[in-house]
Amino acid sequence: MNYSSLIKRFAPYFKKYKWILVLDLVCASLTTICELVLPLIVRFITGKAINDLPSLTVQIVLSIGVFYVLLRIIDAAANYYMANIGHVMGAKIETDMRKDLFAHLQKLSYSYYDQSKIGQIMARITSDLFEITEFSHHCPEEFFIAALKITVAFAILGSINIWLTLIIFVFIPIMLICTVYFRRRMQGAFRESRVQLGELNSQVEDSLLGIRVVKSFANESVEEEKFAKGNKAFLKIKKVMYRYMAGFQTTTRVFDGIMYIVVAIAGALFIIDGHITVADYMAYLLYVTTLLASVRRIVEFAEQFQRGMTGVERFVEIMDAPVLIKDSENAVVLEDVKGDIKFESVSFKYSEENDEVLSEINLHIPKGENVAVVGPSGAGKTTLCNLIPRFYDVTEGRILIDDKDIKDCTLFSLRSNIGMVQQDVYLFAGSVYENIAYGKPEASKEEVVEAAKKAGAHDFIMQLEDGYATYVGERGVRLSGGQKQRISIARVFLKNPPILILDEATSALDNESELIVQKSLQELAKGRTTFTIAHRLTTIRNADKILVLTENGIEEQGNHAQLVDKRGIYYNLYSMYSEK
Repeated sequence: MNYSSLIKRFAPYFKKYKWILVLDLVCASLTTICELVLPLIVRFITGKAINDLPSLTVQIVLSIGVFYVLLRIIDAAANYYMANIGHVMGAKIETDMRKDLFAHLQKLSYSYYDQSKIGQIMARITSDLFEITEFSHHCPEEFFIAALKITVAFAILGSINIWLTLIIFVFIPIMLICTVYFRRRMQGAFRESRVQLGELNSQVEDSLLGIRVVKSFANESVEEEKFAKGNKAFLKIKKVMYRYMAGFQTTTRVFDGIMYIVVAIAGALFIIDGHITVADYMAYLLYVTTLLASVRRIVEFAEQFQRGMTGVERFVEIMDAPVLIKDSENAVVLEDVKGDIKFESVSFKYSEENDEVLSEINLHIPKGENVAVVGPSGAGKTTLCNLIPRFYDVTEGRILIDDKDIKDCTLFSLRSNIGMVQQDVYLFAGSVYENIAYGKPEASKEEVVEAAKKAGAHDFIMQLEDGYATYVGERGVRLSGGQKQRISIARVFLKNPPILILDEATSALDNESELIVQKSLQELAKGRTTFTIAHRLTTIRNADKILVLTENGIEEQGNHAQLVDKRGIYYNLYSMYSEK
């Protein structure tokens, strides 16, 4: 995206703080005036000293001194406001943007995360937006000050001698042309560095989350080599970035020297010809110093500007990611759910480029029925269940709950009525209590404890060092697989949904833990419409209905005894499992 498009997307964040910004620019004006007055004071004193020394009295000098001290007090107060409140405004804008970005990320569907790296997203929501604080404060401030200084200085110098003024100002556009050349290349390098930093974050996150696998295979050196490769790539990009930055800064230093020597020589020639006085010459030298200082500030800020623009660009890229699954315009709240579920000619594929995962699925699950879904890997068992809470939307057909199309229901009410227990249990870094209460944040302590008892988790929780206050660690690493699973079941008990999805909830557990968890799941499933995805077929023998799903769709359905008697796909799968 070009700068104008990015600035248009960024500018609305100033709206809440427009009066802070206005006052910040007023303060910037005051500091600029203080800086521009000094050369005029020096010109006045020098002119008096050369042309009419007797008129330069102590009273005049002291009055000028008092006046300038007052200006400096105003300058100090204005500068304090800019450095304090101005920066706070920048931090607030950064906070607002991060809030919007996180809220948008919460709305994005599974398909977005299927194609994105969490490390890249983390870089965008942390380090990229961190640059916004300085950028959002200094961007309007620095450009305003520079424009003010250049305009006022041109007017003052032009009133003294227009030709010497034009000689000075002719170098400024040349300098800008040269700096724009380097700036564009710096922008590309900054963008690449952000992307590579995100890749580096992803690699580090992947390695550290999988540290137990790394150590079990003694592959620390492999991970170090992967990291070193990414780190060197980042260094290579930084070298290019700093090369252009060096060219950028060198160009401005060259023009600094040229402008100083031109003013010194041309000014001296004008004095000889009588076109300017010595006092005017002194004023010119001081104003050139001010102008060059302003240009240097812009140059120094250019790096920050590039970082800020890159941060805004990467922010906009995520904010422009479409929310594929959202409430329809007239969505209704799904209330008093019984749990009657129908699939009507449902087909699904992950993208236009992919083949269909499910095709023409027709299915009716009466309320309270326990349905098991079995079949070979890749047949679409998990996908079938993920369509019910609209983690993905059907490509064709529709799904109804209690005869209401789920697309016509609000996502919140739909998902509030569905509980999921998965094989890969995710516990948040916090206490046991907090992880159970996640199922119903407003629940009382008594409700949390009761849910834990129903899940068969209360006894082992009370044996932990701090009971319900025990810290579970990142992803629950301080607990065993069976303990984590029972906490996740307690979480669903607390939620108390009428529809339940069990996605291979016991397949990763040892036999002893599986028996304990299976008992908890049976208790959880009572009175609820339940979908159970299972590879261990012995765990679903008592299901009311078993669906055999293959790449051709639902090829068989019935209870365990019926399917065994049929001696078809299910019979073969069950026989293979029983022989193990």
